Amino acid sequence: MSNEPTRRDLLAGASSLSALALTPVLPLLDDSWFRISLAQWSLHRALRGGKLDNLDFAKVTRERFGLAAVEYVNAFFKDKACDFDYLGEMKKRAADNGVESLLIMVDGEGQLGDTNADARKRAIHNHYRWVVAASFLGCHSIRVNAGGSGGRDEVQRLAADSLNKIAQFGEQYDCSVIVENHGGASSDGEWLAGVMKLADNSRVGTLPDFGNFNIGGGKMYDRYKGVTELMPYAKAVSAKSHEFDADGNETKTDYTRMMRIVQQAGYRGWVGIEWEGGKPDEFGGIELTRDLLVRCGGRAG
Repeated sequence: MSNEPTRRDLLAGASSLSALALTPVLPLLDDSWFRISLAQWSLHRALRGGKLDNLDFAKVTRERFGLAAVEYVNAFFKDKACDFDYLGEMKKRAADNGVESLLIMVDGEGQLGDTNADARKRAIHNHYRWVVAASFLGCHSIRVNAGGSGGRDEVQRLAADSLNKIAQFGEQYDCSVIVENHGGASSDGEWLAGVMKLADNSRVGTLPDFGNFNIGGGKMYDRYKGVTELMPYAKAVSAKSHEFDADGNETKTDYTRMMRIVQQAGYRGWVGIEWEGGKPDEFGGIELTRDLLVRCGGRAG
């Protein structure tokens, strides 16, 4: 039998080469290019109402939603930052359920851009214990806020300095510090990207949130522009959702458009569900957000 290629072989090869040439550099949205996690804030009503205990969060994440990673919120175990027996139980329950701990969202520990030097120093030190707790749990980062009253340029400079100090502390714990657009100046994508440039530290990054773009004074920053500006520094992504239509699409954010922005930035990490709507309930809202993210190319479990 001849080893010479037949006309059919040549045509098939040409077809394959053509298909390869047309294949985008980035994977298509249905190629499961990211994994889906759950932000604890999605269940804040159940947690605050006594229907769910913080220690059971990992189990519910796995058994009810089929997800394999969580993002904690310090408000639900605020007095346990240095309680390693309690943190050890959190860690054990996550491991028992095959759930990875990704980060702790830290609130209420002071303004990292505070123009009062003593207050800013306290805020920096308040975050150190959460770095230790996050590292103990196996998290890669703590999420912080970059607020402060004063001139935009001054607060920007001070926030960058505070982030660097926390990152330097976190170096010994292999823990990074990431900032969410979370109201005020931080919801101005250009401003927060400027903080990242001033910090210029590989352990300092962002957590772009699809919905937190209220810059105050009744003004909203364009969410697609903001996420585009923050994605180059992203170490996590928050898929905020408030409301769904009958087709299962989020009514305030075009998820296909938004996830294309995330994808084209080269991000291949976890994307966390953060449901904040009223109807359906928290469990239903999480499921709708999960299903929408799966349709955008995400993988649950």
